[in-house]
Amino acid sequence: MPLAWRREYVGVIRLKSKRKKLRVYFIDNEHYFGRSGIYGFTDDGERFAYFSKAVLAAMSFLELKPDVIHCHDWQSALVPLLVRTEYRAGFPDAKTVFTIHNIEYQGKANLQFNYDVLGLPQECDETLRFDDCTNFMKAAIVTADWVSTVSSTYAEELRYPYYAHGLSGVLCSRGDRFTGITNGIDMEIYDPARSEGLAEPYSAENAREGKLANKLALQERLGLNRDPDAAVLAMVTRLAGHKGIDLLCYIAERLMQRRVQLVVVGTGEEKYEWYLSSLQQRFPGQAAICLCFDTKLANLVYAASDVYLMPSKSEPCGLSQLLAMRFGSVPVVNATGGLKDTVQPYNPDDESGRGFTFQSYNADDFLGAIDRSLGLFYDAPEKWQRLVRSNMSIDSSWTVPAGRYMELYHKLLEG
Repeated sequence: MPLAWRREYVGVIRLKSKRKKLRVYFIDNEHYFGRSGIYGFTDDGERFAYFSKAVLAAMSFLELKPDVIHCHDWQSALVPLLVRTEYRAGFPDAKTVFTIHNIEYQGKANLQFNYDVLGLPQECDETLRFDDCTNFMKAAIVTADWVSTVSSTYAEELRYPYYAHGLSGVLCSRGDRFTGITNGIDMEIYDPARSEGLAEPYSAENAREGKLANKLALQERLGLNRDPDAAVLAMVTRLAGHKGIDLLCYIAERLMQRRVQLVVVGTGEEKYEWYLSSLQQRFPGQAAICLCFDTKLANLVYAASDVYLMPSKSEPCGLSQLLAMRFGSVPVVNATGGLKDTVQPYNPDDESGRGFTFQSYNADDFLGAIDRSLGLFYDAPEKWQRLVRSNMSIDSSWTVPAGRYMELYHKLLEG
């Protein structure tokens, strides 16, 4: 396959599956992908430009004629432009959809990138150019037939400079061809009746007993005080500023004065790792910080916790709050992005809503939302259990979003 002034090998591997209608192909190139990680290399731009071209070259070689080519984030953001230029003859009728999962990562390279790597006509330079650099995501936004993102609220937020990291004007230019469809989760994999790592499986019907057994198991495993009646607050997250870890650190001392236990699982920025580790040392038996990524431990934390904390500064969709509700952990969230769409504020009068929210990115507001959740947990245990069972029964599967994507595809093909 040509890549600017050189040719690169493209290997194509097909997954054998008992589901005959499902065909999955993989692009093979040891030079670009035979590495210890997926991202974070100095030649990432070239690697994923190669991948975007290789996908289309492979489809052409295999004589695949897709109706819709759906691309995700900057790593495949060059595909819509390539479909309109170099590969137009091979896919004259194909429509392209580009989905933004996180606009912070846009795929930036120098202005010579087209000449050095892509080899597209010179008139494509302006399509690729944004703020004096090559910007993959910008190119996808202006060339895709439709642009989507992973929640309705995030789609609205991205029309404003505060959230869009420079691309608000470009997104606004797409008008009603830029929409949001909220993600789902795999309800079978994330099922407390069968998930790995749990001390005892349970369902909505026996959630009180099941969560208690897992709470005691977590307390023993992490060295927390054995207290079946204490509210366990949890986070399973990257320890990064935009995840709201700064808010947690700001209120941590006051939080420890309440009858709670805090469990945090994740890795990230050194300053947060250091502070949270020191918190565990100062409050042994009440705070447990696990600087690791462990899927089975994460499942146990979801199952054992009573309250799940998600004070993100921004959150395109967020899956952790959906997983928490699936396991019966009531979320406390900042009302932004997908968190606003999926966690409606709880109303104790009519018992509507799914969790506790705060409206501004402020540590005291965050603590206030936690206190409201603790008030319900300790003062109205029956209402709390009804909320837990209700959340566990929510259908957060891919059925609804998949249907909305199918509607979008048909709309594109019809018009």
